[in-house]
Amino acid sequence: MLELRWALALAGVVFLGGLTWWELRRARSGGRGELGAALRETRAHSGPASLHVHREPSISLPEIRAREPVHELPTVEIAGDSLTGLRAVAAPQPGEPSEPGAADAADEPAPLAEPGEEIEPIVPAPERKVPLSALPAEASAAAAAPREPIVEWPAEGERRIVALRVVAPGERFSGRAVRQALTAEGFVLGRFAIFHRCGSDGRAVVSAASLTKPGTFDRDSIDVQRFGGLNLFAVLPGPLPAVRAFDELIVAARNLSERLQGALQDENGEPLTPLRTAAIREQLVNDG
Repeated sequence: MLELRWALALAGVVFLGGLTWWELRRARSGGRGELGAALRETRAHSGPASLHVHREPSISLPEIRAREPVHELPTVEIAGDSLTGLRAVAAPQPGEPSEPGAADAADEPAPLAEPGEEIEPIVPAPERKVPLSALPAEASAAAAAPREPIVEWPAEGERRIVALRVVAPGERFSGRAVRQALTAEGFVLGRFAIFHRCGSDGRAVVSAASLTKPGTFDRDSIDVQRFGGLNLFAVLPGPLPAVRAFDELIVAARNLSERLQGALQDENGEPLTPLRTAAIREQLVNDG
């Protein structure tokens, strides 16, 4: 009995599947026939000449306006017989009323000299030169040539030297770069053929020698030479107290190191760290 039920169920499923397939096939074949008939009817009525042509929309260009009128440059007229009466007369703009008589004055030719009349030439005023002594103190100091630094160092047994180094990290410094950097920092080539930077009284506070032996600079050939570094030092006691002189030395060394892209070291060739700088300052304070 159970087998009969399964057989009937299977037969029903097969029947439903076949019916569904048949309906789908008939609907598909009927749709294609209707579509083909519609197309044939359309071609018969329209013909090949009435095919629809797709056209692109036209492009409309923006309206080009006329350029604004260019204003004329002001003209210069000479009023009178001398050049002191020069005045600028602007050309009238479109739509603006011009001054009365301006057009007649512009079109009227300049009067010519009478026959036999001597025309006095225009002689420019002589250039006035101001003496250097009449300039302010700052201007006269800038215009004057750099004065020779006064080098007054104590005797060898009574002096103390505080030194720092600016060393080339790779290749040597070019002499031209060294000279320009020292000059920019206020150093002047002077006694002992080395550079000195002096204070307000003209006395040397900080000096700069070459690390390359013999340590001197030749004024005529410095630009073509090369240097391994600079030895900056302050001789104590000097024109400034010891701590102030060391501050001047630190500032000069840092500025030169930045200008030359060099390494800053102490007198022993060790890197000048903030801790080492504080130690040198403290030692100077303790020594009085």
